[in-house]
Formats: sequence, C-alpha cells, structure tokens
Amino acid sequence: MSLNHIRPWRNIYRRKSRQIMVGNVPVGGDAPITVQTMTNTLTTDIKGTIAQIQAAAEAGADIVRVSVPDEASSKALKEIVREVSVPIVADIHFHYKRGIEAAEAGAACLRINPGNIGDEKRVKEVIKAARDHNCSIRIGVNAGSLERHLLEKYGEPCPDAMVESGLDHIKILQDNDFHEFKISCKASDVFMAAAAYQQLADATDAPIHLGITEAGGLISGTVKSAIGMGNLLWMGIGDTIRVSLSADPVEEVKMGFEILKSLGLRHRGVNIISCPSCARQGFDVIKTVEALEKRLEHIKTPMSLSIIGCVVNGPGEALMTDVGFTGGGNGSGMVYLAGKQSHKLGNEGMIEHIVEQVEARAAVIEAEEQAAE
Repeated sequence: MSLNHIRPWRNIYRRKSRQIMVGNVPVGGDAPITVQTMTNTLTTDIKGTIAQIQAAAEAGADIVRVSVPDEASSKALKEIVREVSVPIVADIHFHYKRGIEAAEAGAACLRINPGNIGDEKRVKEVIKAARDHNCSIRIGVNAGSLERHLLEKYGEPCPDAMVESGLDHIKILQDNDFHEFKISCKASDVFMAAAAYQQLADATDAPIHLGITEAGGLISGTVKSAIGMGNLLWMGIGDTIRVSLSADPVEEVKMGFEILKSLGLRHRGVNIISCPSCARQGFDVIKTVEALEKRLEHIKTPMSLSIIGCVVNGPGEALMTDVGFTGGGNGSGMVYLAGKQSHKLGNEGMIEHIVEQVEARAAVIEAEEQAAE
C-alpha cells in the first residue's frame, strides 16, 4: 500500500517477496494481495464446477482451486480450464500422476502437499510437468498431514516441523532449477499457523499463501481467519489468501475481501460503515443495512457508505464517506454526498434513494479514474 504520511499508524510495510505468475495473475512482489477460493463440487460435474468458478470470479476471486483426486477429474479439468476466465490451481494429494495430468490439462498452478505426494523422484516428475506446461507450484504444508519422520522428530505437529517440511521441499524445487513457486504452512490452530508463517517469512523470499485451514463455519471460521491472517497481513506477511470456510465459496471470497479492506490492502465494492443501532435511531438501521448489502453487491467500484442511526456520530462519519445517511427526527434524515451535507430524505423510500446515490457516485469515481489514466 502507499505510505500515509498524515496517518502513519495506518502504514503496513509488506514483506519483500519475489513475484511469480499464476496464469496471468502476478503473486508476490508489489502485486496486489490476491484472493482465492476452492470449489466444492465434484470436478467431474463439469457444468456445476464451471458455474461455481464463474460465481466466485464474479464475487472477485482472482484465483480458484479445483480438486483433482482421480483420472476422470484430470480429464474434466481440461474442459473446465477452457471455459473459465480465472487461473485454476489443481489441488493434488497422494497421486503424483494427477499433478502431471493437471499440468497437461492447462492448470495454471499445481498445489502439492509434501506430506502425501510421495518421494523426491515423484516430486521431480511433477516439477518437469510444471516446467513443460508453464505451471507454477504451491508447496502446501499442512499441520494435519506432516511427513512421518518430522512427527517422529518433533513429537507432534508444531511450527518448527511445518517450516522444516516447507524448506525441505523448497530445496527440492530449487535443486531442480524450478523457482516459480509459492508456499503455505496452514494449521487449524491459529497460534500454530501464525508462528509457522512468521518463521517461514524470515526463512524464504518465496511468495506466501496465507490461510487458517479447516477454520469452521461462516461465522466462527471468518473470525479465526480474520484473527490469524489479519495479524500476519498487518505485519506485512502474505501475498495471496484463502479464507477456508464450511460455506459457499462465494462467501470465502467476500470474507477475504472484507479482511483485506479492513486493513486497506485491497479495495473492491462498497464499504458500509454502520452503527449497531440503539434507542436513539431514527430508522431501522439493521434492516436497512441488510437490504443495502444485498442491493449494492453489483457495485465493484471501491467506495464508502455510512449508515448511522442518529446525529451523535452520523455527521462525523458522513464527512469521511462518499455517500452517507444520518437518521434524524420526524421520520427523515440527512443525505451526505462526497462528505458534504446535501439534502433531507424521508425514511420511506430511503433504500431506493441511497442505492441511486451510490450508483451515481460510483459512476463519477469511475469517470474520474478513467480521465486520470
């Protein structure tokens, strides 16, 4: 992010990593932090998988991962890759031949798990396929599937074991003159994952894929991911992220962007600033915000909207947002545009009017950006 000299406490100094390409998407270096998700359809359900990838892309996913557990999935992957617009990462476990097949099918990246991909000879064959087909590789270390010798050495999954696993496999790739790789070291334990990622960030300049694996459902999983990844991102660690939820992949994408938006690391769509509501509210804040979140999903332009129930904080928040509405008395409130008081608005029809104002402001912002190019 750019340095903020007026508010230096907002500055995040990103770790310097080298840049690789996942298809046409740069990861690492000075590239924006990318948001990923993973399909949960059967890969052999080509139509359903394509639909899910397209929905994730529409929600803002930069990269989508697809599981390739068998030969039939490898064959399906070829058709899937041809029909979608985002780079596809092939998720490979146990069967190294699936990695070779996925590279041949057009995957942009191969995710291999050091704990179950097999011996070094098999890894070398996957490396050759990746090189031949212009694929990058993600070394995906997971606390739940560490190599047996590391578990025997350390006694249990721990940050040291995870980092050692990752560095061992980095060495294999580098010894084979392959450098188009990124790495992750995920755990469901937030503390373990955070400690492992901090060690890893000091030990390599490879791009880092952040994630808290098996985080849980929509609410609990988002909270765990926001705590674990949020702290790491705040420290400048992380080049690409996935919020792993037992939920629709689109929700993973939304939550990923919300985490990045909260830190000022990515900006997409409308950032709604709203109060929790209380007895002072001049309208039903909760229902209004719920309705606006749905109605404004189509806006991709980065902008802000404040919805505040009363005049205690409303005017102050509205001064700092693109569009604002502050509740007042007698069933009406005040609309603010570009931080300035604009006009009164009755509570009836306020949602439609606010949507119109946001759409109009988004059009102005887009026009200004195009004129500046």
